[in-house]
Amino acid sequence: MLGIDDSGRGPLMGPMVLAGCLIDDVTAKEFIRLGVKDSKMLTPKRRAMLAEKIKEMAETFEIVMVFPDEIDATNGIGINLNSLEAIKMASVINKINKDGFFKQVKVVVDCPSPNITKWSDFLKTKINNLSNLEISCEHKADQNHVSVSAASILAKITRDAEIEKIKEKIGVDFGSGYASDQRTIKFLEDYFHKHQKDGIFRQTWGTWKDMAAKKEQQNLL
Repeated sequence: MLGIDDSGRGPLMGPMVLAGCLIDDVTAKEFIRLGVKDSKMLTPKRRAMLAEKIKEMAETFEIVMVFPDEIDATNGIGINLNSLEAIKMASVINKINKDGFFKQVKVVVDCPSPNITKWSDFLKTKINNLSNLEISCEHKADQNHVSVSAASILAKITRDAEIEKIKEKIGVDFGSGYASDQRTIKFLEDYFHKHQKDGIFRQTWGTWKDMAAKKEQQNLL
């Protein structure tokens, strides 16, 4: 079983992270016993501990990061976030399934799109070898399949670590990086110009564009 999930689809700051975790039935039962579940249902400390167990016990795993510059660039040429996520999830599958090494793999993907069928069909066009794969795209797969729960943990701890690296580099705690976080919005307001070219903001997001318009208006006063 190969579970695929993401972390950081929607925030204003930092990367989107995709992770895949390949396990067999025995390991799946052990993950359940250990309490592997959707990363959102775990404390940071518990996630960190389980992530180490997952890395040790999985057949293999793969993590791909998509930074703001790439998200903005692809968005600028008409590739929306759902399509970009499908492309990156396919790259995770392709790396793990290189040369069709595993005889038969059930792939379960936590689908980001409301149109599962259309998104699933697009995903399959980006997968190199479908001959040994059974693909299932579902909503709430991270809650219903332990392989996807494991992937969600790997994705989440990776994104969190990247956010901490950014904070350490710039010397400011901007919170979660989500537009719903007032610390993030305050950081954007105060450091808009200073960090505009540092590749930490998704500048095709509405929140960024609104702030850019506000700053431009201020310059005209």
